[in-house]
Amino acid sequence: MSTLKKHEKDGEILSPVLKDGVVNYMIDIDGTITDDVPNEDPQRMKVVKPYDGAVEICNKWYDEGHIITFFTSRTEDLRAITENWLIENGFKFHHILMNKPRGGNYHWIDNHKVKATRFKGKFTEFVTKNKPIQVFED
Repeated sequence: MSTLKKHEKDGEILSPVLKDGVVNYMIDIDGTITDDVPNEDPQRMKVVKPYDGAVEICNKWYDEGHIITFFTSRTEDLRAITENWLIENGFKFHHILMNKPRGGNYHWIDNHKVKATRFKGKFTEFVTKNKPIQVFED
């Protein structure tokens, strides 16, 4: 069953959107599901271990029908090492995006709803909290 549905506005076909309840999880690799290993140390990429809970939580989302895409600053020449590591460590996924810009301080701008969750060292289920945020004035 497809996770995409048609999206139209004023009779024009727009980019497809996910069906209700399906989430596109975009998950960084280095420093998020495993230790931060720089591109300059590819041998370490082969042996580093996943963080506790990372495989279980990511696979739970996959099994619930969500889309799992790993993205990384690793370069294209490291794709095979990266894909093999994910498979050997039991991660289920749909896609891998390589060549994410290095250096952090990301500001994602998109015409679709975007949620950002900063990883702080523990891979667990999400919890809901009310926190003040800054937004543009109406």
